[in-house]
Amino acid sequence: MPKAPSSSPAPEAAALPASYEAGLQELEQLVAALESGQLPLDQLLVSYQRGAALLAFCRDKLQAVEDQIKVLDAGSLKTWSAQ
Repeated sequence: MPKAPSSSPAPEAAALPASYEAGLQELEQLVAALESGQLPLDQLLVSYQRGAALLAFCRDKLQAVEDQIKVLDAGSLKTWSAQ
């Protein structure tokens, strides 16, 4: 028996992608689906929320890389750890 959309877990609680590239690919697919105008209304909100979570994930990954590059550009070899 399928679950009603309101009883499904929040999209942002869904597992995040394993990599930036996987997250970006999923985000691009969601954007294409949203822009197509073919999604049912209840799926629009779920897709939008998942897209927002993916966008935050991708931004965090990019920020972590930018921070690492700043450390390297400063000529410092101190230990860097991703969050």
